[in-house]
Amino acid sequence: MLTFSAYDGTKLAYHEVGEGSAVVCLPGGPMQDTAYLGDLGGLSAHHRLIMLDPRGTGRSATPQDTASYRCDRLVEDVEALREHLGLDRMDVLAHSAGTNLAVLYAQHHPERVGRLALITPSVFAVGITVSADVRRETARLRRDEPWFPGAFAALEEVVAGRGNADSFQAIAPFWYGRWDAAARAHRAAEDGHRNNEAAAVFAGEGAFDPDTTRAALARFTSPVLLLAGEVDLNSPPPAVAEFAELFPHAEPAVQPGAGHFPWLDDAERFTAMTAGFLR
Repeated sequence: MLTFSAYDGTKLAYHEVGEGSAVVCLPGGPMQDTAYLGDLGGLSAHHRLIMLDPRGTGRSATPQDTASYRCDRLVEDVEALREHLGLDRMDVLAHSAGTNLAVLYAQHHPERVGRLALITPSVFAVGITVSADVRRETARLRRDEPWFPGAFAALEEVVAGRGNADSFQAIAPFWYGRWDAAARAHRAAEDGHRNNEAAAVFAGEGAFDPDTTRAALARFTSPVLLLAGEVDLNSPPPAVAEFAELFPHAEPAVQPGAGHFPWLDDAERFTAMTAGFLR
């Protein structure tokens, strides 16, 4: 574990794994530490992964001002990390909710981003709506799974706005391309790695201005990879394709059979696609 000071003096931690050119990795959650990313399915064999624990998570300190958990205010934590690393430009890889932070960083510091890899991205910061019908259609791709009937019934409760803790637990299999022992262990290991107080602030009022962000991304000239999982309920391929259209130089891709964590579902394919782009 290594540390640096953020703009407000908060001590932030990051972890380095692998060798080669640096890639700064921003986790999702939101506000979850980087433990669940592992080494991104072996991507560390191709790149030096610099994995940032957001403030208040993992080994990073809790800030005095909890309003600084808001996504737009985390942008300067990423910039402080770049300065600490002494990089003029850096490649950035972000997953899920962390892609909101990545696109805001690209909006405010476009000249500092080399390549941008958005893995099963959240579309919140750019104002894309994922309809209930698209989620149902994506879910039905799993209709032959033994757990499907109960999970789909719970999904109906969630999309109707009646979901509770049991409902969200019941739809967990939809997050993975294979609901096997490894997926169950990965899901269970996430408990305790997310700062729920910080997550409640992350997307608070004022965090996002989709029109302004869209305008900035239309001028963003660096290469962008947007990788969707074929069966990902959270970031369905149609939404990710719409996201890709916001960039002038975007490369949309769909990993067959993958869910929200594509490096777990097929590490070799994920690594080939992602490392190929980052090269």
